[in-house]
Formats: sequence, C-alpha cells, structure tokens
Amino acid sequence: MKLVCPICQAEYPLESALNDVAARQAVVRAFELTEIGSFLIRYVQLFKPAKHAISMSKLAKLLDELVPMIKSGQITRSGTIYAAPQAYWQQAIETMLASRDKLSLPIKSHGYLLEIIAGMAEKAATQAERQQEQGRKYGEVHTAKQIKKDAPVNLKATLKKLTNLGETK
Repeated sequence: MKLVCPICQAEYPLESALNDVAARQAVVRAFELTEIGSFLIRYVQLFKPAKHAISMSKLAKLLDELVPMIKSGQITRSGTIYAAPQAYWQQAIETMLASRDKLSLPIKSHGYLLEIIAGMAEKAATQAERQQEQGRKYGEVHTAKQIKKDAPVNLKATLKKLTNLGETK
C-alpha cells in the first residue's frame, strides 16, 4: 500500500510511515527513562518547524551534539570551559521551556541553552570563590549540619568524661 505525502505529494510505502512512527515512539520511551531525557525530548521540540514533525535525522544530529556535552559534565563557550552537571542542563532547559513564547521558534542552535548553563556555572564559581575567600579571611566556617554532626551526642556523658580526666587516680 502506498501513502501520499500531504506536503510534497510524493508516494511512499506504508511500512516507511509505520517504521518512522515506531522509531519516534522508541526514542521517546528511551529518553523518558531518565529525568534529563524527558527534558531533552521537550527541548528538541523547540527545533521543530511549525507545520512539520522533526525528522529523525535532525533529532539524531541534535542529540549527537548534546549527549557528549551532558556526559562529560562540561561545556566550552567562547573558549572557556564551564562545569555543566545534569542539574544545570535540567534547569537551563526548564528556563527555555518556560520562556518558549519569547523565543524565535524554531530555534537554530544550542547557543541560548549553553549561555544559560555558562551563566549558572559562573555564578556557582563566584559563590565558591567568595566562600573560599571568607574561609581564608575569617577561618573555617562550619554549617549548622557540620556543627550538629560534630557536637557530642550526650552532653552529660561528655561532661562526666571531662571531669574524670581532671581527676588523678
């Protein structure tokens, strides 16, 4: 059985259409296995032309560009290497999806996504540097969690031990 493309009027076999649909469904199912994968599926839809589905070759190209960066946990932007843990990717994609109506769709590159990630990495690096500087200036700063962890479990027993140390036998 032959089908006719509604756009170009070309004929193609039904099997091709079914294979393409099955391939799309398989990709979606595979990416939904991880949290970052479900965000990637929604992100690549930003590249979809208005009246067409995104082609499998285009999807493969986009993922081939993204997956190595995600796996390595870093990106390079304007010659600078930035840390890019999966949490940054997820946040950056959420930011883009939230501002979808402000974007010029379909987007053409990953530039905006990478800029968001670079900004998050710079902010985190600045904050870490600030904390290091405060540590050098004022001494080591302990968080409440560290203090609680290091605090004696039983104050009464600890005081007894301390007073026993002062006694001579």
